[in-house]
Amino acid sequence: MQKTAYILFLLLPFTTLFAQEVQRRAFLEPADTLSPGRFWACAGTGAAIYAGASVGLYQAWYKDYDLTGFHTFNDLGEWENMDKAGHFFTAYIESNLSFQGARWTGLDRRRSTYLAAGVGMLLQGTIEVMDGFSEKWGFSWYDIGFNTMGVSLFVGQELAWKEQRLLMKVSSTRPSYPSLLVYPVGGGEPMNVQQRVEELYGTTYGESFIKDYNGQAIWLSANLKSFLPDKGPSWLPSWLNLAVGYGAQNMLGGFNNEWEGPNGEMYILDRQAFPRYRQFYLSLDADLSRIPTQKRGLRFLLGALNWIKIPAPVLEVNTLGKVKFRPLYW
Repeated sequence: MQKTAYILFLLLPFTTLFAQEVQRRAFLEPADTLSPGRFWACAGTGAAIYAGASVGLYQAWYKDYDLTGFHTFNDLGEWENMDKAGHFFTAYIESNLSFQGARWTGLDRRRSTYLAAGVGMLLQGTIEVMDGFSEKWGFSWYDIGFNTMGVSLFVGQELAWKEQRLLMKVSSTRPSYPSLLVYPVGGGEPMNVQQRVEELYGTTYGESFIKDYNGQAIWLSANLKSFLPDKGPSWLPSWLNLAVGYGAQNMLGGFNNEWEGPNGEMYILDRQAFPRYRQFYLSLDADLSRIPTQKRGLRFLLGALNWIKIPAPVLEVNTLGKVKFRPLYW
């Protein structure tokens, strides 16, 4: 996810504080008709969050790199396209959150849907514009494409079903990296793989959750009961989902496992010892928003956490030609 998810994670503290205020006033339920007070409160809060997230994103990612003229960049295939899955996921979640906020103000469903689409594209488009002026990155039409797909997944379901039967979710477990020395081309001081990991993905779990593509899985989670005729058999839980996921492993560079050291030396990892590969998952999941409860606070909390894939057994098929069963995976 990296930069795309950074804005989403900046939204969470604001969402939590807003939820606490809303719960105290017993306003968790959407208004029946448009409430000007709620609408302008949401608009003002949203503008403040957007400005704060944009400044925070610039400080975290761009300020240490030179700016240049606006340019494009073909990054298809970089990070085994895990960043593209992150764009898809983040655009969907941003649209969903924006829709829920608009509905809370009493805005009707159709206008809320279109507003959510605009917010999702605006947030993701801001990242692309920043990329376009950064020497290290560039404006990516492929990123725009996956952003559009994420927004379209949300909008299409609202227009077709007036509910979200297909959810985008994420899970992340920091991998265990080998203690492997890599010698630079032409000789010099070796670098441990762990050093490279810390440079790329940080040292804390929070940094890893956002940055470490090797530990992330992006999921499309389908609610079973909502797709069955007459909502299926009575014994089938309304919250039970079936999820397919995508991940990748052994990535220590964008397109290849090679990088430049502090003195200009080039490090290249042996492809046989450290092969890059992609993973495809099948697992059970839960749509937390469909769990029956009469408590509005709990219902709100479950909905707010519904972008996280629950730990569950997983069947993995990867591009190394291996099939694995994991009794519990997150």
